[in-house]
Amino acid sequence: QVQVVESGGGLVQAGGSLTLSCAAYGETIENYSMGWFRQAPGKEREFLAAISWSGADTNYADSVKGRFTISRDNKKNMVFLQMNNLTPEETAVYFCAADRDHGLGPNRHTFDYWGHGTQVTVSS
Repeated sequence: QVQVVESGGGLVQAGGSLTLSCAAYGETIENYSMGWFRQAPGKEREFLAAISWSGADTNYADSVKGRFTISRDNKKNMVFLQMNNLTPEETAVYFCAADRDHGLGPNRHTFDYWGHGTQVTVSS
């Protein structure tokens, strides 16, 4: 089974940008569609974006459409989330996940393997 590890989180000012990375180990990510989620304290885990195994298809939550971009590099076994124009309300732990059934979200329960997350803090 695949293991995923997120990185790239940190502190950014409101209106700023950040790119998150997700490195996969143990198996090629070509076997999976991949997604990004986030969870703020006291809130449900929220779907952000997903990408098909080839990268040809993507799906975004309305809240991030036009500001976030998901991409993948299968040769490097990595997935990325470019985030622009961040707001303080988007402070959360951001998670990468893999779906062996190639779904594109938004249901988090269809994703099988999860990382431990990376903290993103947006200051006002």
